[in-house]
Amino acid sequence: MSALGDLVTPKVRFRLEPYFQFAQKAMAREATYRFDVFTTVASVLVRVYLLRMVWVALYLRNAAPTDLPLHAIITYSTVALLMGLVMDIDQTRILHDNLHSGTIATDFMKPIIVPLYFFSDGTGEVLFHAILIVPSLLFSLLIVQIDVPGPLVLAAFALSCFLGYMVGFCINFILNCIAFWTLEIHAARLIVTWVTDLFGGEIIPLVIFPAFLQKVAFALPFAAMFSTPLLIYIGHIKPAGYAAALGLQVFWLVVLGFAATIIWRAGAKRVIVQGG
Repeated sequence: MSALGDLVTPKVRFRLEPYFQFAQKAMAREATYRFDVFTTVASVLVRVYLLRMVWVALYLRNAAPTDLPLHAIITYSTVALLMGLVMDIDQTRILHDNLHSGTIATDFMKPIIVPLYFFSDGTGEVLFHAILIVPSLLFSLLIVQIDVPGPLVLAAFALSCFLGYMVGFCINFILNCIAFWTLEIHAARLIVTWVTDLFGGEIIPLVIFPAFLQKVAFALPFAAMFSTPLLIYIGHIKPAGYAAALGLQVFWLVVLGFAATIIWRAGAKRVIVQGG
């Protein structure tokens, strides 16, 4: 009987090709269910329309923030929904599934870096959904008008989105690692989803929260996923504030990445192979 913790880093020559294949297979898997593709795009369009109606009604009744004009907040909500096609995906769900089914044991026996395998699989799923942003955006333009910032803002937005994606990956990875101890994480996932929806800025811009609640929200890692890139996009975060905003995202990425590494190693030691 031997612990699988010794197999976490196989002593084989590292090759990138298998991980590209994992990503390609994940994309093919997601493309299999074409009806889901159509419903995903349709869902985005319905939510774009509904949010537009809500914000228009609030602004007509002067019940909206004065520092965010109507066109800016509609742009914010629309871009947030498009980002959600990628950000709302649990990129490491396969970790929980393999733990639940017991196939995690065979994953450790393969000549691969297991966390990188999970990352590749999740990235393939995310890339497929990223493609759906194009038709979703084109159809959304029939419903709303979206502001398009300059090249500098778009570059900062793209970098912030990447950092936000990585922060989200670490949060999901830590969440799914809980299954090493509990196997079932449904309740924990619901709590994390609720907190992310509330403090991530995907649904409601954090800048319209009361001052105290804003400080709490911006101090949490969830704001790094949606709020920071979105506030950069609509110009609420000025170029002079890019370094601080991106730096906070990097800080949370490092902290969560370190925590994910520790939790993964502790969880991997719990997996035992019978018979050597």
